This record gives sequence, C-alpha cells and structure tokens, in this order.
Amino acid sequence: MKRRDFLTTSALGLGAIGLSGCYREENKISSKNINVKKGKVVKLKLATSWPAHFPIMGTGVDNFAKRCSELSGGTLEIKVYPKNILVPALQVFDSTSMGQIDAFHSGVYYWKGKNSAFSIFGGMPLGLTSEEMITWLKFGGGLELWRELYGKFNLYPLIGGTTGPQMGGWFKKPINSLADLKGLKMRIPGLGGEVMKKLGVNPVLLPPGEIFTSLERGTIDATEWVGPALDSMMGFAKAADYYYTGWHEPGSILEITFNKNRWEQLSSEHQAIITAVAEEMTGNMLQEFRYKNAKALQELPENVQIKTFPKDIMDAAKIALNEVLELESKKNNDFKRALNSYNNFSKLNKKWDDISTKNFLNIRG
Repeated sequence: MKRRDFLTTSALGLGAIGLSGCYREENKISSKNINVKKGKVVKLKLATSWPAHFPIMGTGVDNFAKRCSELSGGTLEIKVYPKNILVPALQVFDSTSMGQIDAFHSGVYYWKGKNSAFSIFGGMPLGLTSEEMITWLKFGGGLELWRELYGKFNLYPLIGGTTGPQMGGWFKKPINSLADLKGLKMRIPGLGGEVMKKLGVNPVLLPPGEIFTSLERGTIDATEWVGPALDSMMGFAKAADYYYTGWHEPGSILEITFNKNRWEQLSSEHQAIITAVAEEMTGNMLQEFRYKNAKALQELPENVQIKTFPKDIMDAAKIALNEVLELESKKNNDFKRALNSYNNFSKLNKKWDDISTKNFLNIRG
C-alpha cells in the first residue's frame, strides 16, 4: 500500500476473549450455530475515525459488520462509513449522541474534552496492559461506570478493540536527559500528552494524515502513533531515526459505541450478537497487533535506532502523572470516581501479577 493512499483514503462464551492466547481462528462462531428468526432487516450506520480499510483497526470494524450480518442471518446490516465520508473523524461522538448516526468506532481518549474521566477508560500512562484493562472494565466495575457516564450523552459503549502496548515515539534527535525534552513539539494526545507537557514538551494534536508531513518538514520534532506495523506504513522512519520504547499507552482501549436510544430499540438477539462480535473483534485485534508489530519490527530500516528513555525522564514522568491525576481528581468528581475504581483494581491485581506474569517473564528472560 502506498503511503499517500494509506493517509488519504464473536465469539459467544469466550469469556476472556482470547487475551491469554487461548483463542484460535477455528473457534470463530459459525452462523449455523445461531438461531435468529428471519424478520425485518435492521440497518445501522456506523462511522469511524479511520480512513477506509485502515489496517487492523479499520479492517477490524469492516469484519465486525460482516460478522454481525452472518450471525444474524442477514437481519442486521451495519454500514461502515470511514472518516470524513459521512461524519468528520472527530465528530463521531457528537453525531452518535445526537442520533444523526447509530454508532461509531474510535479511541476513547479522544473525548477527554467532553469529560476528562473518559481518558481513564481509554488507558493510563505507566498503567494497566490491555489484558488488565479489559479485566478491570468487565469484572472490576469499569464498564458499568463508563456506561453511566456515557449515558449522560445518550451513548452506550462496548469494548471495540485494543492496541496492546504502544511505542513511545519517533524523535529526530536522541533524548539523553530530561533537558533534551524542553521545548520539543510532539504529537501526543491524552494523559500522555499532559504528562509530557509537565516535562517541558509542547504537545500537539494532529490527525493521522498530517503527522508524516509535519514530522518531515520539522513542524513537529517528534511523534507517537501506535507500533512498528502501523508506524512503518506511515513512513516515519524516513523522517526520524530514533524510535523509543513505550510508557504512555500500555493498553489503549478502542470502542464500538451506540446511540443509547437506538441500542435499546434493538432486539435482545441483535444486542447479544453485537456484544459477542465486539468481543471477538477485540481478541482478534490484540492478536493481530502483536503478530504484525513483531514482524514489522524485524523489517525496520537500518537507520532506525531503538532506544529507551533515560531513568531521569521516567522518574519525572511518574511524578508528573501523579500531579496530573491529583489535579484532575480535584476538578472533576467523575474523574475521581473512575480513577478510584481503576486504582482499586490495580491494587487487587498487582500482587497476583507480580508472582505470576512478572515473575514468569523474569524467569523466561
């Protein structure tokens, strides 16, 4: 796929949705296993924040719509509209809220301007991984709170994918100390952007189609995006040599969110199918990201140097993050409630994670 073209243009009962690696392609639901009565065809309009057939995220939504049709026996038709076709990329939230469209697929942290609490449901810098995030949402009360807060906007969210751990960004110059961050212009959104701002960076918000050109021309000095698979397609290695490991998005959550009134009008069968297929998509997306990132990492150009941020930067980032969270908790009670729920799960999870996953990875080496 040419870069220019790129820039312009479930399983029922799976429980943990295959995040532990137990999911296999042969376990996908077959439409033969679902008994949906033939009746009136329900048609829904779903807009995304991605270009048409955007790898992994966009193609994941395309397959989501296809699977919903298959499992419903053709009675549920979801028409997917890429960004700027029906709705601009970052207006899908408002358009769905007002009922102009039925649903959208996007990243949760884009809406922190609506309510800063939403950024927590999208993932936390230096925080929970994808598996941990989804466990908190599904079993630790996070999803109930998310739906309560989205309900104020007449919206009903479902987990609609996850990226797994993201990289820390592309830099034109090496970052050897905290002083090297001062005054840098970097494309970085969400809570990660707030932390970097405290470290002296000037965070910039740019849509995907403008990132490469801005980096190449020096309008920005650095950018984060996702990981090796999508970053390579964006061509960032042609504009920057230094590729840093991640800390700000260890497990970003994507969403399939419906207009709440429209969701409640759907039959229980269609609601169940959508919910199951959203879980299937989430498992598939995480696994596809892992495979393609691993593959793309081996194919990076020779000029690319993989680096890790120095300890003084990470130490300062932890302090800055706590300051951001404390300040926002004082300003917004919804943020405080979401953060308390998140932290309660983190404390519950930590001891088990330390003696299981963390200990095993240390042993494995």
